[in-house]
Amino acid sequence: MKIIILGSGQVGGSVAASLARERNDVTVVDLDANKLRELQDKYDLRGVVGNASHPEVLARAGAEDADMLIAVTSADEINMVACQVAYTIFKTPLKIARVRTQEYLNYPQLFTGENRSIDVLISPEQLVVQHIKRLIEFPGALQILDFADGRAQLVGVRAYPDGPLVGHELKTLREHLAPGVDTRAVTIFRRDRPIAPSGETRIEVDDVVYFFAAKRDIKAAIGELRRPERPVSRVILAGGGNIGFNLAKALENDCYVKVIERSKDRANFIAEQLDRAIVLSGDAADEDLLREENIDQTDVFCALTNDDEANVLAAMLAKRMGANKVLSLINRPAYADLVETNVIDIAVSPQQVTLGALLTFVRRGHVVRVHSLRRGAAEAIEVIAHGDRRSSKVVGRTIEAIELPPGTTIGGIVRGEKVLIAHHDVTVETDDHVVLFVNDKRHLRVIEQLFQVSAAFV
Repeated sequence: MKIIILGSGQVGGSVAASLARERNDVTVVDLDANKLRELQDKYDLRGVVGNASHPEVLARAGAEDADMLIAVTSADEINMVACQVAYTIFKTPLKIARVRTQEYLNYPQLFTGENRSIDVLISPEQLVVQHIKRLIEFPGALQILDFADGRAQLVGVRAYPDGPLVGHELKTLREHLAPGVDTRAVTIFRRDRPIAPSGETRIEVDDVVYFFAAKRDIKAAIGELRRPERPVSRVILAGGGNIGFNLAKALENDCYVKVIERSKDRANFIAEQLDRAIVLSGDAADEDLLREENIDQTDVFCALTNDDEANVLAAMLAKRMGANKVLSLINRPAYADLVETNVIDIAVSPQQVTLGALLTFVRRGHVVRVHSLRRGAAEAIEVIAHGDRRSSKVVGRTIEAIELPPGTTIGGIVRGEKVLIAHHDVTVETDDHVVLFVNDKRHLRVIEQLFQVSAAFV
């Protein structure tokens, strides 16, 4: 696939790296020649220096025969104009734009109907807010991923010594679950290395286990690896930027929310916009301020500024002073693995959250959802099965009869409103939403081909 990426920043660079590793024909456009040179030195891609919205620059990048344009520069206006140019002049089939400014997002008619020069609109801030909100709703989870419009979910959980399943084999899982509750462990990360689980696999402390289940059963799966936690009621958000403000807005009706914002002007502005949340002007790394705001009684502390180092320090301080759980926004993916320890409970990488949304449109076949896992090392994908037994390699076959590449597991199937856990005797039917976990991304093309329908299918 021929893909043009506009912008070589953290998001653009991450997307370019991921797509180039999968042997796509990738061209990156940016004004910064040094950044482009760094990407070209590391990956098999092409760089074009210039203004990403100029027709002449897009022409040099090969827009006339590109399959997709992904506009993720730091300027919304450049992203929007670039998509308009690609639509009007080059007839690019698929145009994706990152738009961050809330003033544009408040008017969805800008991106629909006759104005639809942008095929897919992505707001990283909104994606991150949704991601963090789910983590707060499900205490104990490291990652919560939705499939089939939320009917099924994949949850990543770290095993703690007091978890009922810790020290036991996976085949004993059903003994602990209530009648009618079903789930499947699709992979285990032990010391950051993936393990394909079997019934004999014994869960160890600090394993990160990914379970697939119907949404209603996710809390039961979490409870198998750690002691159940009380629902979150008290939240402190450090940083009143777009993410902090929108998260406060999303939580303030269900939780007691406080926002700490360094800028007095920004604090005053968001205080006027929020209904119930309390907004404080100050430094989130101020011990006296945290003590005054009862940090030791806080269920979740979220460090959400644009400064990675400030986020890490504030989260570590909040944890030391008694916050039950701390979450830190980490913009540099390399930092995320370093800080997600027993001190900082969850590190959230906006780049990885955004990457999953973008990859949905790159995958071939009828792929409707892609989630990037473990800092991009693995993926969970949702594919719709089409055809019949003659034209499809999966339809009409049981799970155990499907020839999956190494490191790939089918977690389950969503059929209408029903969620079926992928036991060996479950048969795939046409129009099923099949959720797969892929440990080795080199096999993604094999999976895409597996779900393609042959010419025999009409």
